[in-house]
Amino acid sequence: MSCDPCDPKRASPPSKCAGNSRVFLVPQVQGAQWELGAAGNAEWTGVPLRALLERAGLAADACEILLEGADRGMPKEEPLPPGPISYAWSVSRSKAIQPEVLIAYQMNGRDLSRDHGFPVRAIVPGHYGMASVKWLTRIQAIREPFHGYWQTSDYAYWDSMDERPVRRALGEMQLKSEIARPRVYETVPPNRIYTVTGAAWAGENDVTEISVSTDGGRSWAKAEFLDPVRRHAWRRWTFAWLTPKRPGRYTLLARAKDARGVLQPGKHDRSYGVYVINHTLPIEIFVGDL
Repeated sequence: MSCDPCDPKRASPPSKCAGNSRVFLVPQVQGAQWELGAAGNAEWTGVPLRALLERAGLAADACEILLEGADRGMPKEEPLPPGPISYAWSVSRSKAIQPEVLIAYQMNGRDLSRDHGFPVRAIVPGHYGMASVKWLTRIQAIREPFHGYWQTSDYAYWDSMDERPVRRALGEMQLKSEIARPRVYETVPPNRIYTVTGAAWAGENDVTEISVSTDGGRSWAKAEFLDPVRRHAWRRWTFAWLTPKRPGRYTLLARAKDARGVLQPGKHDRSYGVYVINHTLPIEIFVGDL
């Protein structure tokens, strides 16, 4: 079905850096030491990318859509390219023509700020943030898979093909949950009902269950969602915890399950290197007098 490019569409996907929670990796790794930030949920207004491609006459043999931003420079980490490069990322044709993929010009009802990609940016729901190219300057349909720097040397992971290691670009966000309250090393009162809160999300799937452990993963109890299932949006959740009478240090964990029955992993998959930190994260807190 064709869309009128003048008809704005809205989407409310979570946006998350692929390096979110990197500070939790042991031993410490290179890169920005993101804690529980670098993630958010916003309402975006824009034109479906599919409508622009239809208007331009997308060639039948185009396999990817290349998005290029205005930012240009030299990466800071090895391996380094021979000279300055622009930020560019490709999206598969099948994903690019989905109605939720937007060329956005507003965030939460306001024109994009400079930091958020003014004047227009891509929004690719369900994929890590590197696919949602900011300060968009060029959209190009290409006939061969794109092997640019960012998709091979940086935002990539190790896979195998015919028992040989290959590099593949990051893509769909993996199932994850986070605890927002209490904060790491926060002190909470003993023998009180304390409300633990957080959010959970998945890439191209729906989060259907959330559980919380207050004893470092030895036992789990179901938490309650505050939000209904909404495709490509996170679900906030809450858990009423009767804090222990005994003061001390405790470890809280949150664990999500999706509609396919996939459970959030307990350990980081090292094939992803410094990215895709979606395992259950230990939130150390203290119970004692405030």
